[in-house]
Amino acid sequence: MSFPKLPQPEPGEVLLVCTCYEDGTALWGGLLDEIGGRGEGGVLVVGGSGVRLRPIEDCGWDYLHGGNVPALVATGGPVPPVVVLADIPVVYGGDGPLLVDLAAIPGRGVRVPSVRLGEILAALLGGALAFDDLVRNMDTCGMYQGDGGRPAFPAPTAPPHRSFPALPSTAAALLVRTSFHDEEGWRVLLDELGGADEDGWVGADLDPDEIDVAHYPLEALIVDDRAFEGLLPSQVPALVPPEEHTTLVALADARTFAEPGQPLTVVDLYDTPGQPAVLPCRAVGSMACNLEISNMDFHEFVAEEGTEPWWEGS
Repeated sequence: MSFPKLPQPEPGEVLLVCTCYEDGTALWGGLLDEIGGRGEGGVLVVGGSGVRLRPIEDCGWDYLHGGNVPALVATGGPVPPVVVLADIPVVYGGDGPLLVDLAAIPGRGVRVPSVRLGEILAALLGGALAFDDLVRNMDTCGMYQGDGGRPAFPAPTAPPHRSFPALPSTAAALLVRTSFHDEEGWRVLLDELGGADEDGWVGADLDPDEIDVAHYPLEALIVDDRAFEGLLPSQVPALVPPEEHTTLVALADARTFAEPGQPLTVVDLYDTPGQPAVLPCRAVGSMACNLEISNMDFHEFVAEEGTEPWWEGS
């Protein structure tokens, strides 16, 4: 799947991209009314903030995700610091728009309340807020200053030290090794997940009669490559190719080999790109299954600070 390039915004403008379409018609939900602002030559000037939002539509952007946005930025001009997406959660879930970072860690995202969009963008563009501030202050639902509780495992905001290659394209899940100091621990993890087959998968071709549905096995393509050593959750969304809609990316990081339950750091690719959820490896297969059939949302697997996660009692 390929997406059209984004237009180059005029100085001082922020692109507001519709990524939800039905029969070729752009769906904005109630977002444009909630944002408010006055129209001025195809631009929304939002309240007293002075922020100029340019709503743009192209059905070629249908189902565009935040992690795919950095690759679509027009070349030959200055890179805008942020792009705003009006996506499926906005249209059908009533969520706030998704702000996608294009400057510090391209591809990560944070949602903001629609009525505060102008205020928050003005602070970002003026330097009073950094994207890291948005990430540090998002709740378990990925909303900036939301009331969903503090994440028990906040998303890292450290800047990338180097670039990483693209991840493999798959419609399933990816299990990516990012820590290489414990070979025995890595072998134990793969065994716990059912063992790797000759094609580099765990959980493939299992006997349905032997599956524990309470702890559904993770079916994932293994990525065991030192090129991904030190990869952070926030860097993952931009590395996932758009050709397939990958269910999730699970990172086997230093925590995996140091803590009980061999926890994996799972990365949201869709609702709040780059947001992590840390779960015991035995629970990640059930997570992937529920996400794939849209039975649960990613935020339901994000542990809340001071509260025992629901899966610990299962």
